[in-house]
Amino acid sequence: MSGLDDVIAAETTLSEVDGLNGRLVICGYTLEELAGHKSWEDVLGLLGGDLLPAVTLKSKLGMARLRAFAVVAWIDDGILALSITEGLRALMARLPDGEDAATALLLAAAPAVFVPALVRRKAGKAAIAPNPEFGHAADMLAMLTGTVPSDEAAAALNAYLVTVSDHGLNASTFAARVVASTRAGYTSAVLAALGALKGPLHGGAPGPVLDMLDAVGRPGNAEAWLSAELARGERLMGFGHRIYRVRDPRADALKAALARLGAAGGMDAERLALAEAVEREALKLLKAKKPDRALETNVEFFTALVLEALGFPREAFTGVFAAGRVGGWLAHAHEQVEKGRLIRPQSRYVGSKAA
Repeated sequence: MSGLDDVIAAETTLSEVDGLNGRLVICGYTLEELAGHKSWEDVLGLLGGDLLPAVTLKSKLGMARLRAFAVVAWIDDGILALSITEGLRALMARLPDGEDAATALLLAAAPAVFVPALVRRKAGKAAIAPNPEFGHAADMLAMLTGTVPSDEAAAALNAYLVTVSDHGLNASTFAARVVASTRAGYTSAVLAALGALKGPLHGGAPGPVLDMLDAVGRPGNAEAWLSAELARGERLMGFGHRIYRVRDPRADALKAALARLGAAGGMDAERLALAEAVEREALKLLKAKKPDRALETNVEFFTALVLEALGFPREAFTGVFAAGRVGGWLAHAHEQVEKGRLIRPQSRYVGSKAA
């Protein structure tokens, strides 16, 4: 099956993924212009357009986090038995549905509240209420750790949320657009996107990057361990991408965020040295063993390092991804409602013929 490769399924003003040149443009800005320079609230305003205008968005988002926190009371033993991604989906399903700005704002705010609450409750700790005076990334970290984050830590998480805010018509965004095209409502669209993001081929890759680093152990082991994995036909996590034929620009944005994070923000120097050795050896081995394929560092590699340094457990990584990508999901759902029509592709029957 083709996976709809090269099929144009929508026209959008939201983002362009140029895989041949390793370039990501969001609302007319390159990723390099946004990551490390703009807040996630700024980018949400760009993506949201008339649905979520940038004026006063920071304060409105802060109040929406407070409203979302009321849903945390619904976390019970049944939800705690689920994975964090599944728990996030269950809590998001408690939110009202609709196609209005208030619904969109609550949906944009909620993952940043629900993910830290689920992490803490699973660890036997009380959930922490949001502080609407904080920026979105800083508040997410404060709800996770119970302390005011350093400027470096807040900036690193903000850079991550910006970096993953939108990325063309990926699987979860396409799912959101399909549901939005039925006029089911923005909550239904976001829930569909979360269902797609849960799959290991889409949103579940960063955690295994850390498993790989743990297995390598120290820089001197990198070449032998990676060579053995390739000899067994295993995939090296954090390398290669369906779209990018050169280096994923999001990897560079997050590598820069790590450099700015430093020890003050929680980055362990030995862990970073190990990751750099693994990246260096992996790229060398992949080029030698698979010269016909473009296998460069992708966003998952440095995502894993950033989120680990900030204190998120591995099982929460997909949920943190959702906290950034929800801006893109909502923008695409709104664009589909405003400018699109019911998405109804055709299939080609290849089964047995009727008698």
